[in-house]
Amino acid sequence: MRKLVPVLFLVGLISCSKHPVADQVVLGKTWTGDSNHPWAEAFAIVADSIVAVGSLEEIEKWIGEDTKKIETAIGNLIVPGFIDCHTHFMEGGFALSSVQLRDAKTPQEFINRIKVFAQSQPKGQWITSGDWDHENWGGELPTKEWIDSITIDNPVWINRLDGHMSLANSAALKAAGITDQVKNVAGGAIIRNKAGRVTGIFKDNAMVLIDRAVPALQDDQKDKALARAMEYVAARGVTSIHNMSGFMDVFERARAQGKLITRVYAGMMLSDWRILNDKVRQGGRGDKWLRIGGLKEFVDGSLGSHTAAFFKPFSDVPTDSGFFITTLEDLYTRIKSADSAGLQIMTHAIGDKAIHTLLDIYKRVEEENGSRDRRFRIEHAQHIDPTDLNRFAELNVIPSMQPYHAIDDGRFAERLIGAERIKTTYAFGSLLNAKAKLVFGSDWFVAPPTPLEGIYAAVTRQTLDDKNPNGWVPEQKISVEEALKSYTIRAAYASFEETSKGSIEAGKLADFVILEENLFEINASEIRNVKVLSTTVGGTQVFSNN
Repeated sequence: MRKLVPVLFLVGLISCSKHPVADQVVLGKTWTGDSNHPWAEAFAIVADSIVAVGSLEEIEKWIGEDTKKIETAIGNLIVPGFIDCHTHFMEGGFALSSVQLRDAKTPQEFINRIKVFAQSQPKGQWITSGDWDHENWGGELPTKEWIDSITIDNPVWINRLDGHMSLANSAALKAAGITDQVKNVAGGAIIRNKAGRVTGIFKDNAMVLIDRAVPALQDDQKDKALARAMEYVAARGVTSIHNMSGFMDVFERARAQGKLITRVYAGMMLSDWRILNDKVRQGGRGDKWLRIGGLKEFVDGSLGSHTAAFFKPFSDVPTDSGFFITTLEDLYTRIKSADSAGLQIMTHAIGDKAIHTLLDIYKRVEEENGSRDRRFRIEHAQHIDPTDLNRFAELNVIPSMQPYHAIDDGRFAERLIGAERIKTTYAFGSLLNAKAKLVFGSDWFVAPPTPLEGIYAAVTRQTLDDKNPNGWVPEQKISVEEALKSYTIRAAYASFEETSKGSIEAGKLADFVILEENLFEINASEIRNVKVLSTTVGGTQVFSNN
């Protein structure tokens, strides 16, 4: 390794006659995420922050009698803590203790898993979450008749893994007061059979008809779900998450009690921008554990649910081109108002029409509200019209994407939107070439909160069905380093925190992960199998695989 230029940051009152002593030193091959000094041999920590990064010789000077030494093995790699830029964190925590349907391969397996789980639940207990995927068995949507006879005593309201449609059994429909005469909902869909009867499938805005009947969760249930979620992601190397909306009270309670082991950027829905604005005015934007300031909104739905908004119809359903969940008037008005208050807008847009429309709104709002460092985000940005690729960098709009979705949707996307539109689907390579600030996340509960699987997906684009060994739309592959940046330093930028985390640099928080293998040296197809050996947040180890 070439000799590195030392970077030193001193904290506290330090005598000029004696070198300061670190609380901890970490020794091992380190990818820092700092573009000026991307590699180091070691770094030193005082309290919760990094104070020096450099060669072994330079960092050894920080070792004193009581300094803790963490030495990694040959072949290990240290990287900055992973930042997951898009989660539904609490829902992920709840899902961990619910029925697991994501990998159910047949309708019978789907039914059997629900039957077994229902038998373990008290009478009257709602069964929620699930994360089923009808594409696993060819695309046939489940119906309430599949599960009614095995869930007589339990209302069932289980979501597809994208969260844009759910299945209700008859008990849930009864609890919600839903009959076959229920009226359709704007920005949503209620699936009916040929006889006009409700099948149990509700999409997007129509899902609220059942949601409102689900019993409210108690605080202790929420707190336990948060604890489970934090432990779960820590084991996967995640040190910070962006929660798209909801459960602010749970995060605030955990912060007040000193129970957070994961740093949280907590968002709210755009319609609640006044509430968030008041919170910021009264108490600021938070601290190094819990920050606020972001607002989530939806333009459209999802590809797998046929609710993403496209310019042209779906290839498999020529009469359907998706739809907008939020009206253009509401989108524009809310975005302009919240932006005027200095808040960050993080809007879900998946289809090419939704993305194009949102970019137009962002451009208009910036022109009307004036220039500032606003960092507009488009969440997902999955199916981009080629003419819009350069607009992300031109408008300084952050594409906040989830690479796991690419190797998941890649199994069926061409059937839904055709060979031409998939060329700029999950266009990681094209966006980076256009100088966009690409950031990554998981969309957990929708996909696993596992950055190593995300890096694998972005680098290989090998779909989950193993049918694309050379990569699905391979020209959109990116390098390991670029994928890491999207989970670290650029991810920190997405929440205005690039000066405090996202890289292993002096003066930044001591959030880092030790991996069993060097991602830069192994075969890319093995990245998803690399073990996280330990995860450290603020100098405190929150997960160990030893």
